Amino acid sequence: MDSESGILNGMSPTDLSLLESAVAALEHPSFAARLANLAGKPIELIGQALPAPAAQAVATATAKALDVALNVALRTMRRSPQSGSPLLHKALAMASGAAGGAFGLAALPVELPVSTTIMLRAIADIAQSEGEDPADAETALACMQVFALGGRSGAADASESGYFAARTMLAKSVSEAARYLGERGIIEEGAPILVRFLAQIASRFGVVVTQKVAAQAIPIVGALGGAAVNYAFVAHFQDVARGHFTVRRLERRYGKDRVRREYERLAEAMNAHAG
Repeated sequence: MDSESGILNGMSPTDLSLLESAVAALEHPSFAARLANLAGKPIELIGQALPAPAAQAVATATAKALDVALNVALRTMRRSPQSGSPLLHKALAMASGAAGGAFGLAALPVELPVSTTIMLRAIADIAQSEGEDPADAETALACMQVFALGGRSGAADASESGYFAARTMLAKSVSEAARYLGERGIIEEGAPILVRFLAQIASRFGVVVTQKVAAQAIPIVGALGGAAVNYAFVAHFQDVARGHFTVRRLERRYGKDRVRREYERLAEAMNAHAG
């Protein structure tokens, strides 16, 4: 891909290459594609409708999982940030998935909060490696954003990238939540500002959770076991997190406007090439 524009804009070739990788991860995030690679054949999960009781179970489990994750983000992460191996996080998720896979949907209320918290630790490690301050509440909220960014359809508009559109949609609730936490310094159960923030995350994270549940009901995927599905689950969000925090690091270095212009150029070029 032509890098002349990025270099003329003052972005180093290395950073331009990293931004290009981020665009690829953020504009076309696909958990279904990752599962297809595991299964060795195409798998259509988008739009699969779950029975009403299953859909309600997914919604309830998703809300609980994000609530648990936010508490971990704002209490554990900020108190004792410790980096871990990405493979360790995947191994822990596989163990959680194996246990949950044996009991199917009934285990989701227990398994999903565990898997989500493991993913959050992996996301936090990526954030820290990209220069984020784990003691900052805004960093914790940026980690939570990854669950929404990874739940997009992957469709992109060249004039307004899917990634930046999602960030814009979340910006107000993130800003309000950060201000609230900065003033209070604690999490109050049921605080309306945090409830709104989590509801926005849940509406998108639930897309991938539904795909995960649907995948485990498909014989060819279910045969792989809950461990393999959870491995793909964590890997998907790790890739999105790496892209997200790469963009944030480059914004701190080059400025938001310059990074966005270059990001949009790369996204448009990728879409044209794919078409």
